[in-house]
Amino acid sequence: MRYVVILERGENGVGAYVPDLPGCVAVGETKEEALRLIGEAVELHLESLREDGLPIPEPSSSSEYVDVGAA
Repeated sequence: MRYVVILERGENGVGAYVPDLPGCVAVGETKEEALRLIGEAVELHLESLREDGLPIPEPSSSSEYVDVGAA
């Protein structure tokens, strides 16, 4: 499975979350660390859903960029 991960740069690091897996989040000091941690978080999240007998959400989110002129 391949899930979309949203990265948000903050003052003290990089946050990451997966829109298709509510509550699945991670924070790292760098983009690379945030991606590594969210990968681990997704695996744990899916494992927890399986253990609880809950369905695994199919990836359904996508992302695109929009070019805009300078404001």
